[in-house]
Amino acid sequence: MIKTNRLKGFILVITGAIFWGVGGTVSGQLFKYQSIDVNWLVTTRLLIAGLLLLSVKLFGKDRSQIIRVWKHRSTAIPLIIFGAIGMLGVQYTYMASISYGNAAVATLLQNLSPVMIIFYFILRKQAVLTKRDLMIMVLSIVGCFFLLTNGSITQLSVSSLAVFWGVLSGVAAAFYTLYAVELLKKHSPIVIVGWAMIIGGIALSFVHPIWQGNFTNFTVKTFLFLAFVIIFGTMIAFWFFIASLQSLTPKETSLLGSLEPLSAVLTTVFWLKESFGIFQWVGTACIFGMLLLLAFNTKTSLHNKAQESPYGSI
Repeated sequence: MIKTNRLKGFILVITGAIFWGVGGTVSGQLFKYQSIDVNWLVTTRLLIAGLLLLSVKLFGKDRSQIIRVWKHRSTAIPLIIFGAIGMLGVQYTYMASISYGNAAVATLLQNLSPVMIIFYFILRKQAVLTKRDLMIMVLSIVGCFFLLTNGSITQLSVSSLAVFWGVLSGVAAAFYTLYAVELLKKHSPIVIVGWAMIIGGIALSFVHPIWQGNFTNFTVKTFLFLAFVIIFGTMIAFWFFIASLQSLTPKETSLLGSLEPLSAVLTTVFWLKESFGIFQWVGTACIFGMLLLLAFNTKTSLHNKAQESPYGSI
């Protein structure tokens, strides 16, 4: 039974990570070839995925948490902040980076958030810089240089706006990861993230309401891609990750979660035929090396804090 549960956990986290990475690539298709507005997609994605997650909880155990989370100001106010700044910040900056560049670069830049968390704890003097931390930082800097320049010191290999939003996505992901810790100690991750998505979606609705989509230009392909991004690339990806924690350790899920950027890179290069130079592959390898170092690091408190996030980068 134990082996069966662990196998189920491995299948769930691997599937969830792949769905998350491929969802970013499909979003890129929607932006470039289906003329979908970034604001509208983020609003729609957050609102529908959030409602679906809360629906899962509604038919599960302790469904009273869906309402109970709003009964105390100590939880309600942080949840609003988490949704409006953390969740919306992560989702919008990530999607904006994809729209100006591609899912591979956006996902890899967002996965630099652990390095930003290291800096945060060192600046607050809550952690001491170790040799491992230094190696992680060097790998991230070298990886970013090669990924964004393809070895050239005079020009970027991707749009400067893609880099800008990608770096902001990493900052937002770091905030999202750290801010979620206390909320997750009190309530179910599905409840917290479900409500956070709805809050973020409502906030962005003031900029671009869900009903103002350019539906006349939608094709069957557009609807299929939208369904994949919302259902598989967001709702199911998160749900499977949370479910995997019932039979796997945080270290195992963190390591297998590295398949997210891998799936984004592979689908971007081989499906969308985006060019990726030799030095960009070197940069990608450096960032994966950084993620592996983080996944196997069980001694530092800052990594343990990062593992309490509901999902590493999305």
